Amino acid sequence: MEEKTSWTAADAVDYKGSSADKSITGGWVTATLILGIEICERLSTMGIAVNLVTYLVGTMHLPSSTSANIVTDFLGTSFLLCLLGGFLADSFLGRYKTIAIFASIQTLGTAALAISVKLPQLRPPHCDITAANNNCKQANKLQMGILYLALYIIALGTGGLKSSVSGFGTDQFDEKDDREKAQMAYFFNRFFFFISTGSLMAVTVLVYIQDQVDRSWAYGICSISMFLAILLFFSGTKRYRYKKSLGSPLVQIFQVIVAAIRKRKMPLPFDVALLYENYPEASRTGHTDQFRLLDKASIVAEEDSQRNEPAGSVPNPWKLCSVTRVEEVKMMVKLLPIWATTIIFWTTYGQMMTFSVEQASTMERSVGKFQIPAGSLTVFFVLAILITLAVNDRLIMPIWKKWKGQPGFTDLQRIAIGLVLSTLGMAAAALTERKRLSVAKEMRTMSAGSLPIGVFLLIPQFFLVGSGEAFIYTGQLDFFITQSPKGMKTMSTGLFLSTLSLGFFFSSFLVSIVRRFTGSKNGQGWLADNINYGRLDCFYGLLSVLSVINFVAYLVCARWYKPRKSTKPSDGSSAEGSC
Repeated sequence: MEEKTSWTAADAVDYKGSSADKSITGGWVTATLILGIEICERLSTMGIAVNLVTYLVGTMHLPSSTSANIVTDFLGTSFLLCLLGGFLADSFLGRYKTIAIFASIQTLGTAALAISVKLPQLRPPHCDITAANNNCKQANKLQMGILYLALYIIALGTGGLKSSVSGFGTDQFDEKDDREKAQMAYFFNRFFFFISTGSLMAVTVLVYIQDQVDRSWAYGICSISMFLAILLFFSGTKRYRYKKSLGSPLVQIFQVIVAAIRKRKMPLPFDVALLYENYPEASRTGHTDQFRLLDKASIVAEEDSQRNEPAGSVPNPWKLCSVTRVEEVKMMVKLLPIWATTIIFWTTYGQMMTFSVEQASTMERSVGKFQIPAGSLTVFFVLAILITLAVNDRLIMPIWKKWKGQPGFTDLQRIAIGLVLSTLGMAAAALTERKRLSVAKEMRTMSAGSLPIGVFLLIPQFFLVGSGEAFIYTGQLDFFITQSPKGMKTMSTGLFLSTLSLGFFFSSFLVSIVRRFTGSKNGQGWLADNINYGRLDCFYGLLSVLSVINFVAYLVCARWYKPRKSTKPSDGSSAEGSC
């Protein structure tokens, strides 16, 4: 019996619902099948987003600021919908079904996008947008409507898919097995490596196909690759480990808040042992003194039992919550200051997908007879991520371990490094744009045509922000997963991904505000319709200042945040049915 138990994964079942046997389920084989889905998702999302602004400006004839906002709104919606995907996975579908359904939705979306860019009826007549005085006709409402429909079907698929991929991947490893727990630690690094690999393929191969062959072919490749990844994903159905859903953490959080509000006027007992607790001793989370108002949800009152129940009196989860459940909510609340101060990074990241690509489109991009597609400049962004990960893993971490006795930077330190690098990236972008504008004025070339200035001057901004992402992405993912309660891992992943969403939406908001206060009726201002007439350097400078202010706020929040140090109550009530 003991031998059988040792080969059974804790809290996991196989596809038949029986206890998962470690010898035939889970591990790196199944994790790799799941990572294959993530590669194709990244290939599609990045392949679309990184070069979409050139299509919107050059083919749909939209202003540069409008095009930038369409891209950041698309990305923002994709990551915001991760919360919906996480809710459905936790409450109804489970991670396996959520991945299968939303990967299929993304496949349909990329196929629809391929069709929309192929049909000439769905775009305006061809026109030379680079001409100084052009009368190019913008895309009409129908043409934009169909484009939006395809993009947001993709966003829906991406959001639902991303919320469960990392969680389902970690489900394939048993945290209570030392060997598999070590493998899980490597999973996060390899997860990000696979994301970066998909991004690298997107900004090189796919962007080249879009610019030099046919955009619809590139989007068709995205759709077909995702379809094949889904088939591979299904092939592992009998070998996956599945975790039973614990219910939506959102409901549990609201139960604690409602119960605390109901009892807001009741005094807290002097002894925390008098607060309600129904978890087994081994599963309890010790009481802490922060956010004492929430502790009132655990005060036991006479009316806290629902009467007329066949099995006796059962606590109403909207009136009485256990100390453990309250502490889990406190853990989530403590994440919010760090969550808020990482949003600005993704705003600067958004500029790499939009205005930086537009900068590249105006600069000299020829290498011999080969012309580098403007969207492919983001290859330096992706290479920076891969190089930074490799240097950190092979050089920095061993040195840090010898010097500090720790295996590497803490998650909060990695986030801080990412914020610093992105701030430097925006400062470098402002200086480069100032140089580009000076060349445009000297040449008296006030069109969006090619300027006699090398595009490789953009490398510093791509490299700095890319290196920043390598630190901040892994730091955030590690922080939100390890510092959240066990039953709220999917929600914490969604919370992390929502920083990306809000960062992109804030980018759109900031662009709109800057355009409103600096723009004019003839399309001038900091973010002019033609960037050679604008002051994009000032916009980058503004982002640099905002990033410095945000970094100071982050340092305050990081200093305030402390790892949990708690003491368990000496005694606790024992009942069932609490929230």
